[in-house]
Amino acid sequence: MPSLGRLHLITDTRPGRDPLTVVRAALTAARADLVVQVRVEDSATDREAYDLAQRVLALCASYGAACLVNDRLHVALAVGAAGGHVGEDDLPVAAARRVLGPTGVLGATARAPGTATEAVAAGVSYLGVGPCHTTSTKSGLPNPIGPAGVRAVTDAVSVPVIAIGGVTAAHVPALRAVGAYGVAVVGALSAAADPARTAAELIEALTC
Repeated sequence: MPSLGRLHLITDTRPGRDPLTVVRAALTAARADLVVQVRVEDSATDREAYDLAQRVLALCASYGAACLVNDRLHVALAVGAAGGHVGEDDLPVAAARRVLGPTGVLGATARAPGTATEAVAAGVSYLGVGPCHTTSTKSGLPNPIGPAGVRAVTDAVSVPVIAIGGVTAAHVPALRAVGAYGVAVVGALSAAADPARTAAELIEALTC
């Protein structure tokens, strides 16, 4: 598996957002420490997802950063991304692993030790764990689990845990203290006045 960056940027394609500008800014600050997860709205067509993933992949290649595609693994394969990420309503991990093959990076969402260990046994490369804190970037999420919930998962698995959900640089020390390998963000960068500076602050908190 390729080395996994500690900062994961999930693209924000809601109306009024400019995901490519945010990706460019984050890459200038984080470079190979960044993983960009291409996520589009459910209403987006596969062609729209493909076009965005192609453009993000080209940007990532210039900085040595990894690009993954969320949910739509066929798009990940079509553009030649490093892998993909599946949520609870997507393909089961074992099926996703068969789609990506043995070497692709495969992330999965978990919030409890039981589902986390099942995902690891099925072939996941890393786990996205949360939501850690309250977030407005995705609707229908369960209640936040906080650092204690993250610790319960990190204590149960050996793969990297990426904490997600309302994460800012101020939250990073507590999440690292409970074993999180890195963090994933959406609004912290897409809504930032200076995404490059915010990405640099997140990387500093993750690597200090």
